[in-house]
Formats: sequence, C-alpha cells, structure tokens
Amino acid sequence: MAAARIGLLGGSFDPPHLAHLALARVAMQALALDELRWLPAGAPWQKAGRTMAPTGHRVAMLTALLADEPRQVVDERELRRSGPTFTIDTVRELQAERPGCDWFFILGQDQYGRFDTWRDWRELLQRLTLAVAARAGHAPQPPAALAALPHRVVALPLPRLDISATEIRARAAAGQPVAALVGEPVARYIARHHLYTPGADPGHLH
Repeated sequence: MAAARIGLLGGSFDPPHLAHLALARVAMQALALDELRWLPAGAPWQKAGRTMAPTGHRVAMLTALLADEPRQVVDERELRRSGPTFTIDTVRELQAERPGCDWFFILGQDQYGRFDTWRDWRELLQRLTLAVAARAGHAPQPPAALAALPHRVVALPLPRLDISATEIRARAAAGQPVAALVGEPVARYIARHHLYTPGADPGHLH
C-alpha cells in the first residue's frame, strides 16, 4: 500500500481568506494529497510585535472556511504550545505520530527565499518535500544556502488572487465588506464578533 501523502500549510490565518483556500485546493490536486493539515501559528517568531486575533477566533474562522473541503483539517497543536512557534517542533511531533507517510510543506516564494533562517532548516529539508507556490512561469528560487544542498522541492502553480490579510483587516476596521475576499461564512463570523473593529473587544473563545 502506498504511503499516505500529507500536506502542511502554516500561517497566522488572521483572517484566513480565499487565496489561502485556492492554494490549498491547488496543493491537494497537484500533490495528490490524502490529507492537508492547516497549522495556525500560536506565536510565530517572525511576526513578533503584531497583536493577532485571539486563537479561538482564528480556529473558528478556519473551521468555517473549510466546512465543505474534504480531507482538509485544522491542527491546533501550535496554538497549544507555549513560547515561539517553530515548524521543526511540529514536524517532529507529526512524523512521530504518523510514521511512514510522505510529508509536503506548502510555502510561498518569500518564505522559501529565506528558508535558511528557520530553526533547524537542514533537518527540515531531510524530513519534508517543499512545495513552493511560485508565480506563473517562475521556478522556485532558493537562497544560496539551500541551492548548495540537495533537497526535494516542487513548484505549485499559484492562483492569481491578489488578497492580503492586511487589506482584509483594514477593510473590516473601516466597516467595508470583506465577503469577496474571505467568503460569506468567514465574513459573517468577522461581523458577528466585531473582529478587527477598532475599540471592540472580540473576547476569547479559548
């Protein structure tokens, strides 16, 4: 029996939006994944300084976004871990729990371009295939340190959706509609809990 193929997609997801979902769908098909695990970050070390929406709300928004997506699940382990979030800790845990699987880590060209700044990045290269979302017609461009090391990398055709979480937060803060960027279920959730509204206290779900 062939090994299960599992994709990992990490991020702040503050909020999750339709470009995230489009990338996930591309990855499911292009990599022939049996499962895609979304990994909302607890305290991403590279984004220190910005206050994120409470973790319970980010999980709830992800759950709403993925309601109709088969074989895509939210994995909350990084939210439960204290201290900075490092991908290597998550990968070690998952691979210990599910030995014998083929693992794919989905990331953008900007992340790939500075992958050599990640904690224990050489070990990550041994444990994973990197699936890089590349702009149309462009091959993934590794940093010099990665180019010098053999590693498994595949290019994912990046959907042409110009959506940013920063823009969505700004639109929500201004009372502008965001459904076209995040989908109706997530937009309703943002409105109901007054997420990103200046002065509002969305509260913590957990």
